[in-house]
Amino acid sequence: MRKSLGDPVADDLRFVVKSVVGYDNFIDMWPNKSNNYCCGGGGGFLQSGYAEARRAYGRVKLDQILQTGADYCIAPCHNCHSQIHDLSEFYEAGFPVVHLWTLICLSLGILGENEREYLGDDLRNVGL
Repeated sequence: MRKSLGDPVADDLRFVVKSVVGYDNFIDMWPNKSNNYCCGGGGGFLQSGYAEARRAYGRVKLDQILQTGADYCIAPCHNCHSQIHDLSEFYEAGFPVVHLWTLICLSLGILGENEREYLGDDLRNVGL
């Protein structure tokens, strides 16, 4: 999606994220939108069994995320979520990775108790 649908879709996703977390809480990466870096886990690489290579390629994305200084990384794609979560744990980066749908449900007050696994301590009990 990053390259195929381009900046208009990236702008739509940013609108959704800003609406959910608040404009002041949104920190964009650079480069961004259709020029953003791949997480390194797509195209079947996440399931390929080459974890060392996948993590080495993903280091570019990890460094990009760390440069933002953000407390969370939001991932709209399941492969990106799994790859970035693994990178954060493996390299001990310490930031939670959360699905976009999790934050949407949390903001609507409909996120179940059993759907909070990836939230940090600051958000885990919100709305319960």
